Amino acid sequence: MTEATDAAAKKRRTGQPAAERQAENPVQPDNLVDAEIDELPAPAPTALGSRRQLAYLGLCLVLIGLNLRTVFSSFSAVLPEVTAQASLPGWAVVVLTTAPVTLLGVFAPAAPVLARRLGAERVLLGAMAVLTAGLLLRPAELGFPGAGQVAGHLPALLAGTAACGAAIALCNVLLPGLVKRDFPHRLGLMGGLYTTAICASAALGAGLTYPVYTATGEWTLALWSWAVPAAVVLLLFLPVAVRQPRVKHQAVSTGVNVWRSAVAWQVTIFMVLQAMMSFSVFAWLAPILRERGVDGGTAGLIVSVSIVLQMLGSLFAPALASRFRDQRTINTVVALMTGGGFALSIFGPLELIWVWAGLLGLGQGSLTAVALTMIMLRTRDGHTAAHLSGMMQGVGYGLGSTGTLMVGQLHQATGSFKAAGLLFIMVGLLAAVFGYRAGRNRYVS
Repeated sequence: MTEATDAAAKKRRTGQPAAERQAENPVQPDNLVDAEIDELPAPAPTALGSRRQLAYLGLCLVLIGLNLRTVFSSFSAVLPEVTAQASLPGWAVVVLTTAPVTLLGVFAPAAPVLARRLGAERVLLGAMAVLTAGLLLRPAELGFPGAGQVAGHLPALLAGTAACGAAIALCNVLLPGLVKRDFPHRLGLMGGLYTTAICASAALGAGLTYPVYTATGEWTLALWSWAVPAAVVLLLFLPVAVRQPRVKHQAVSTGVNVWRSAVAWQVTIFMVLQAMMSFSVFAWLAPILRERGVDGGTAGLIVSVSIVLQMLGSLFAPALASRFRDQRTINTVVALMTGGGFALSIFGPLELIWVWAGLLGLGQGSLTAVALTMIMLRTRDGHTAAHLSGMMQGVGYGLGSTGTLMVGQLHQATGSFKAAGLLFIMVGLLAAVFGYRAGRNRYVS
């Protein structure tokens, strides 16, 4: 093929809808949406002096991803110990499992605004500083004279958890765009490493927190241990972020109004329902297993393996979905797998718990991945995709936190997780319905 023919082919491809472009190259992680795409002037790549520094930046971004889910899974791994030893009231347990997810939606819109003023690299650095501070504060005992242990631990737990949720929200929004901007020539590799690191962070939090507790006998030390990797990444990323020049950017209005699109709402509600199940796994699967009689170490291992299987689902599902113009079948199947796996983890024979957890992991990883892939498959340009991504993160995480909230409230009201099992049968069915509708070959317009 001549250079002129090659250029013409490239031009035709960039004019195609995103679904057709991804079908031609299904391994490209097109769900890495740039939150700063509507800015003028366009943000420049991170200022680096050599390929070695570029590799160093890639390492930092992957390590940041490796800290974005330990907050959720580490707390649930020792939830019975924290509840008993800190004498937490029931409402506090519900708030502590729900607030981080809610804050993902609340603070997501602030990320592009801060990046325009300070630069994405500095915002990420600040977010890692806040995350480290939140992880250090979370297990602290603030010690009010005469107030007892409840008052001592509870304020720190609430404030530290809130800080972590806000910091993770900023990283969730800005990291994909930074990966896409700085590694266009290695997008498949870096996108895969970044998404794998996020799944790995949840698996590490679930699998290692309880062993640290058994080794030390202190739940505070088990939670404090997760501040160490966050602080290390903060120090590693510091020299990269501070050397970046400050450039003022202005937001411009481009793309369609996604808030008025029926297709956008179908995709967003699909995201809400998957988020309800996804974060409920992080928050409640370990306590569910322990209530069924599984010891803490084994429960953490089961959750960790389930999350590792999420990586397999998230690796293959987007490529499979993007090969078809219509994703109704795959959306429906993975939604039913997830809801069914969650319910069977509560109602199914305990002898087969590894099977139920594996089904849940494969289903949840695939469900999360195809929900994010819908961003590109249902939009025709990058600007509209960025707007849809913002809508999905704000609404999806904000309303998705109601899943963890309802599980906690149902457990408080009934004294068991059986009602939660019925809840997630319904959520899985609703996710199948909206996944079917979102999977139709239509575009946000």
